[in-house]
Amino acid sequence: MSCSKIIDSVVKKDLCTGCGLCASACSSKSLRMKLNEYGFYTPVKIKECKDDCTCINVCPFNPNPESVVKTENEIADLFLKENTHEHPKIGHYIGLYAGHSIKHRLTSSSGGIATYLLTELLRKGIIQHVISVKESESDNLHYEYSISSSEEQLNAAAKTKYYPVTLENVLKKIQELEGNFAIVGVACFIKGIRLAQYYDPTLKQKIKFLIGIICGGIKSTFFAEYLASKASASPLEYKKPDFRVKDINSTAHNYAFSCIDKTGEQKIIKMWKVGDMWGTGLFKANACDFCDDVTTELADISLGDAWLEPYSNDGKGTNVIVTRSILAENLLQDGVLKNELDISILPQEQFLASQQGSYNHRHAGLLYRKNKALSKGVNVPPKRFDNSNISLLLKLIQQMRMITRKRSLEIWAEQKDSFVFDKKMYNNLFILRKLTRLNHIQRGIIKRIKKVIS
Repeated sequence: MSCSKIIDSVVKKDLCTGCGLCASACSSKSLRMKLNEYGFYTPVKIKECKDDCTCINVCPFNPNPESVVKTENEIADLFLKENTHEHPKIGHYIGLYAGHSIKHRLTSSSGGIATYLLTELLRKGIIQHVISVKESESDNLHYEYSISSSEEQLNAAAKTKYYPVTLENVLKKIQELEGNFAIVGVACFIKGIRLAQYYDPTLKQKIKFLIGIICGGIKSTFFAEYLASKASASPLEYKKPDFRVKDINSTAHNYAFSCIDKTGEQKIIKMWKVGDMWGTGLFKANACDFCDDVTTELADISLGDAWLEPYSNDGKGTNVIVTRSILAENLLQDGVLKNELDISILPQEQFLASQQGSYNHRHAGLLYRKNKALSKGVNVPPKRFDNSNISLLLKLIQQMRMITRKRSLEIWAEQKDSFVFDKKMYNNLFILRKLTRLNHIQRGIIKRIKKVIS
């Protein structure tokens, strides 16, 4: 047998986000995760496979999953049975909040809630190990998933890293180490872990807690290289990229990127000077355009940035929080009682508003992108939000985002120079900005008309 299913149905169709679940699940150890020419992890066949290609069962972008795990809805029914609320855009949940950790806020990308919760899980003995992203010990990588078994090790893993990583090696260690685990990941990684737990009861028993990071899309290694170049460092000779340098005396939006150049000097650039790196799709994985899980619905708790007032006015950082298990809810409320967390209830409409941009792209535009993929012979996984027809203007925006995403990777692969890149990307980004601006004006007019006639 071979690994044809995962290679032909996922990798060759550009639907892989590099989670590494397939490589970890392969009993023949025939797959290895490697960075491809565009800076994304994908599985590579290194020897003949002796099993029946069941590794595709744990792939979050498996185009033909079993009906019992068809979408996030079915998987949530298996793992998240303690919820008291359900919303089509939020998923199963117990509570919605905004807030921060008193101790961990300033050393975190946002409000420090993830570090606080993981610390408490270790202290209470609920887990003995944390799998999260830390600075790599390898010379050719900046970040990688690793295992922390103490608070000191855990603190070194604070802050979000917009850099490709894979779970391949650390998942294999779950069977080797004694004790229970918590894992931090974005939506597709969390989905892959839940699928692995479904097919392997041992993983369900040992993985006690999942923290989901609300994600705007997985970035290539090119993203960090581009930012380093914009900050006047060599894109091939830089260290310690920090994607979220806060300005505590400013707003949450006014953060910066920093890195260390080859001379040991810190280079820093405000992200507003770089421009929109998220709505444009620059350096983003193609598979992200076929993910409709905006809020990491399958985690015990989901954490993101509170991109709404008054929280966005505070440069120290604030999390939006979605609790989905009793354990998560209890940890949060216990932290409030001990005056270690400062959180407040977030009305549902405010939470939805905090992620509105992502909902607009990943839900409303999904049918258009799916039809485009199908026309090219790409069979995408079953989706829940693929029934929305959109206007011609929105179709043009979707098309330009797909072109811009693909072109950004091709141009940077040819020449790693931000000046050259910006020049070659100018027309694409100019058209996309104008179309997006026109859409905002149109939405504003429609909103005012509805207000008048209501």
